[in-house]
Amino acid sequence: MRIACYPFASSGDMRENLRHIRTGVQAAAEAGARLVCFHECALTGYPPVEAEIENITEEKVSAGIRTVTDLAREYGLCVLAGTVLYDGGKRYNSTLAFDENGKQICRYDKQALWGWDAENFVPGDGGGVFELDGMKIGVRICFDVRFPELFRPFFRENVPLCIMPFSDTTQTPDPERRQIIAGHLRTRCAENVMQIISVNSLSRYSAAPTAWINQNGRILKETGGESLLLCDVGVPEEDFGMQGRKYNAEKFMKQGKKNG
Repeated sequence: MRIACYPFASSGDMRENLRHIRTGVQAAAEAGARLVCFHECALTGYPPVEAEIENITEEKVSAGIRTVTDLAREYGLCVLAGTVLYDGGKRYNSTLAFDENGKQICRYDKQALWGWDAENFVPGDGGGVFELDGMKIGVRICFDVRFPELFRPFFRENVPLCIMPFSDTTQTPDPERRQIIAGHLRTRCAENVMQIISVNSLSRYSAAPTAWINQNGRILKETGGESLLLCDVGVPEEDFGMQGRKYNAEKFMKQGKKNG
């Protein structure tokens, strides 16, 4: 399955964000992608770094989401994008996925909140798995990557791919922080024997890569600018190391249940 991601510099100007999203959707469709992915809060801008939360109203979000669903239908491919989301009087940091008919096929609300996130949002309660062309695909967001517990459900459900939108940026270059985040991503892949496609905002210096990482934690592709990253994702045959990690992970999880 060909999956694309398209990072860009989002802001508090939703019309400008949608212009970038349209560019990414069109480019992905022309490249034959089945799914195109955008970063955390790509639709609205990430508060307070890229946007003021007071300016992100429920009405504006609803209108923006309708435009994204229209784009999915217009170009005939699935679209995954981050947004602020209002539901039941609560506000979430969410990622939504829509099929080629504009129908919502996944909603994931960020679970690991701290700092700005905790000030602006309430946490989600799990989930974040959808199926596309027979492949299970998981979703997690940004700070979630620091917590291995949030990825074990993917291992248990035999999910071979996780999409990870980020808005992890810094005012000045911080290569060590970037290495740490990349290390977390590579570890989540290796320990759960799954691939990850990560996509990060470009509004400041990137502290997380936009990359495709395989089941052994190796970076297969990476981009550093506003461009389409194409990933031809399949489910590879298990090699010796993958088999060993699966066997031991299952054993240790069973032991944990007994000890608990």
